[in-house]
Amino acid sequence: MDTTERREALARLDVLVGEWVVEAEFPGPAAPPQGRCVFEWGLDGGFLVQRMQAPNPAPDSMAIIAVAPETGGYTQHYYDSRGVVRLYAMTFADGIWQLLRERPDFSPLAFRQRFVGEVGEGGDVIRGAWERAEVDAAAPWERDFVMTYRRSGA
Repeated sequence: MDTTERREALARLDVLVGEWVVEAEFPGPAAPPQGRCVFEWGLDGGFLVQRMQAPNPAPDSMAIIAVAPETGGYTQHYYDSRGVVRLYAMTFADGIWQLLRERPDFSPLAFRQRFVGEVGEGGDVIRGAWERAEVDAAAPWERDFVMTYRRSGA
């Protein structure tokens, strides 16, 4: 992957840049709690940094999104207030944002995890859900919680 291809891959993430209000819908009748998320470029645009003040009961977190030079795919390095560190394979194409973790990395793999979100309303809303499954590759995915990002001021 050359420098131009890497910059093009990073430019596809521009739609994420800015401040977002985040709603997490957990199982149960309670209204979705709100949090705040900011995406901004770091290190002269070489990485996308995500900072989340999460809606309770989710932890606050920070993630760094990078382009893998060998493949052009994305990786998300995730850190949270519980001390959890994870590495997600990420795709972002055609308005679909996906994160996937199916192998142990910096922490043991107690379950597989994925997020699939769809960018809509002119890039001002992302609706998605986190899912989890047992480590067995044949285990079905089950919804963990729904997550909606709304661009602040939109």
